[in-house]
Amino acid sequence: MVTRKNPIFDTATTLGKILGFLGVSAICGVLVAGLLVPAAAVSGSAASGSIEFFDTLPAELKVDPPSQSTKILASDGSLIANLYEENRTKVSLDQISPFMKEAVIAVEDSRFYEHGGVDTTGILRAVVSTARGNKQGASTITQQYVNNVLNANLAAEGNEEQIKLNGVNKGVGDKLREMKLAIALEKEFTKEQILEGYLNIVFFNRDAYGIEAASRFFFSTTAKDLTLPQAALLAGLVNSPSAFDPITNPDNAKQRRDLVLSLMLDQGKITQADHDAAVATPVEPKVTPARQGCAYATTAPYFCDYVLHLLLNNPAYGADLEERTNAVFRGGLTITTTLDVNAQNVAQAESDAAAGANPDKWGASIVSVQPNTGKILNMAQNTSFLPAEGKFNQTQNFNVDKLDKEGNDLNGLGGFQPGSTMKPFTFAQWLDEGKSMNTNINASVRKYPQNFPWRNTCPDPTVGWYDARVPGSFDLQNSDEGYYRNMTVLYGLMNSINTATFASAAQVDLCGIQKIVDAVGIHGGLPTAEDPNPQVKMTTLANLIGSTQTAPLTMAAAFATFANDGKYCEPIAITSVTDQTGAQLPAQSSNCKDAVKPEVARGVAYAMGEVLNGGSGSLIQPRLSTKTNFPVAAKTGTNDTNGSTWVVGYTTGVATAAWFGDPLGDQKRLGRNLTVNGKFYKAVDGYMIAGPMFSKYMLQIAPAYGTNPFPAPPSNLLGGPPARTTPSSPAKSAAPQPPSQPSPAPSGNGNGNGNNEEKD
Repeated sequence: MVTRKNPIFDTATTLGKILGFLGVSAICGVLVAGLLVPAAAVSGSAASGSIEFFDTLPAELKVDPPSQSTKILASDGSLIANLYEENRTKVSLDQISPFMKEAVIAVEDSRFYEHGGVDTTGILRAVVSTARGNKQGASTITQQYVNNVLNANLAAEGNEEQIKLNGVNKGVGDKLREMKLAIALEKEFTKEQILEGYLNIVFFNRDAYGIEAASRFFFSTTAKDLTLPQAALLAGLVNSPSAFDPITNPDNAKQRRDLVLSLMLDQGKITQADHDAAVATPVEPKVTPARQGCAYATTAPYFCDYVLHLLLNNPAYGADLEERTNAVFRGGLTITTTLDVNAQNVAQAESDAAAGANPDKWGASIVSVQPNTGKILNMAQNTSFLPAEGKFNQTQNFNVDKLDKEGNDLNGLGGFQPGSTMKPFTFAQWLDEGKSMNTNINASVRKYPQNFPWRNTCPDPTVGWYDARVPGSFDLQNSDEGYYRNMTVLYGLMNSINTATFASAAQVDLCGIQKIVDAVGIHGGLPTAEDPNPQVKMTTLANLIGSTQTAPLTMAAAFATFANDGKYCEPIAITSVTDQTGAQLPAQSSNCKDAVKPEVARGVAYAMGEVLNGGSGSLIQPRLSTKTNFPVAAKTGTNDTNGSTWVVGYTTGVATAAWFGDPLGDQKRLGRNLTVNGKFYKAVDGYMIAGPMFSKYMLQIAPAYGTNPFPAPPSNLLGGPPARTTPSSPAKSAAPQPPSQPSPAPSGNGNGNGNNEEKD
């Protein structure tokens, strides 16, 4: 006969275990005294002390919005990139599947709607279970929400090392604080608000915080459209995101999911048929990887990176870089930019087609601005932001400066020698002084000695000379021998004659050229912290034909001034920034000012139209001409090494800089005897590669922005004999070779840039 155990003894044994547990767990004593027993009914110093301790705990929780993903959008509202420290997108409770709400309550807190923040029944059950050797948690959804909020606040403050995890590194005081805050929270918020907050903050995976991000990551769907088996699986993940990960541990994930489904069935939340069908559903994640940052931008990664740097450099977003980074990557901002997706796609296709993944790593880029607003429409280059096999990998932006005006990093390469694209500014000064573009000048002059009588009313001295009689110097050169002769100023610009530019400059105030260059925003692309916005010194003679490195965006915006009847608009990229509440934050707005006289801008537009009709730009293929397409003006440019080649031009609606050249190191590689996309070039000039990029892009994009005729210049600027539109020598000869003399020092005769192209 088996002797039955005395039930009283059994009970005593169980109670003994409970009492033993309570004896070593201060938390339960405090809970009994502080939560379950009215203070007035308590006697004894231990109980009173527990209540006093509990009363000293904080009862207010700072519930800031959790860290959310920031979105960078194109002008049409399409997504460019997500930025985040925690991949989270907040959704309201009505945008979450009912299955998800029921599943998480079933597994995490079945009495969620019955308790006041702390579930005493659950606590006692957990104590008994733990006393029997089976560890069991007792945190309610409200307590878990409190814990997540506390941790989120610590993370936002940069105190990640203080974050407390459930059941891992919490002491008695931590747990009691969490409980008291949970009770207070239930008095302030409804159950629905708490559940919504919980589902939006809880961690599911290193790339998924909150239910919306988890739904997209694991199942490529939205929280609203989660099915029952999907919701049950995600609800099961909360307990241990790594152990129950359906990607790495599908068997564990299925067991946990099926447990959740069983609990939902037991609690009457689903039918037996629903349960059985869900259990029979295989665990099959459909993962959409979270792609954080501009490197994973859907389009225009370099433009995205430029926008990000603008924000991180803006003191409106924080007193220092750490604060600004926190605001951008955790603030759930919506940043609407100026990017035209269609223009970007065309620019990207053309820059890739021009140079592609060439093994010698020659660069190509296209950037456009809208003349009357300064809005940047695209920013493309022939490189891959992320390392990719067979690609030209590059994180630096070919189109922008290294630093902004305040000396902060922009991640730009710093620009390239603009060559003859600088010549229109000498031409503009000629017109500004009331001179006719059809005035004849002597372009046969090649010597400009040290004592040449330049007119310069600026305080900066005139620097440089061209004189082969001086050791280390050389005479000013053109590409073709047939252009050392008399010609009109217009003809000299049309055909990009170096000696014509100098003959023009010799008759105007160099300081006037400087003022025009400054007014249209041209500056050196390689600033320093001490001089973040350096002038391009036009009193340094080599800069008349483009010696100082300048960024393509700078050149596009400068030429846009002529398209905008003389008004310069500073380039902008960000039109709107809102926070997660919808409040507007500082963005950029058009900043336009008078830069050159309208009649001067019209004269320049006329002349650069002739560049395409019969000058150096007429060699561009496909042909882009005011006579066959629409009103367009442009200027070609090539530096003396052929390592930096350009076409910069505009219609009334869009201004574009297209560049091809050497983006590596000090940019001194010769652009000669090279093969690009299977085509051999003895020497690359602006019309050859940059020209087709510009032409193909403008033919596709310019009509959408308006191609109205340019206003005609006044007759006094057109006076004199008509311009010649055909050269007297062959249209193009080989590019000039470097002079036999050593290149002069920077302070000498123009940095050796006397060989810029004539017809490129």
